Amino acid sequence: MKNRHLPLVAGLLLAACAARAELVVIANPAVGPLSKEQIADLFLGKSNAQTPLDLPDASPQYAEFYKKATGRDVAQVKSTWSRIVFSGKGQAPRQLPDSVAVRKAVAADPKAVGYVEKSAVDGSVKAVLTLD
Repeated sequence: MKNRHLPLVAGLLLAACAARAELVVIANPAVGPLSKEQIADLFLGKSNAQTPLDLPDASPQYAEFYKKATGRDVAQVKSTWSRIVFSGKGQAPRQLPDSVAVRKAVAADPKAVGYVEKSAVDGSVKAVLTLD
């Protein structure tokens, strides 16, 4: 009877660990450091100095990133981008399916900036900001 709950407990523990993964903002190695304010401006459409790339909005990292980087929750972010898109002043960041895709896109484009779990960073990109 006790073993019946083991998969559920293991799944909850894995989900908790995944949700606590440290997020970092990554950029092409040619890009200098970026401040938290610069990152917030990029991902909220206030700056077009770099090209922001998102993870899927259904991912836990999406909500965590926006809360830590901008202080806004998912509904506020979606509202902000709806207003920007509707007014014709910009497009929301392109969403890529996972951290590997974000890392590859950032490595290939000197203007791209994204966010991934710290464990996903390799030599093709550099971490320009750690979100805690």
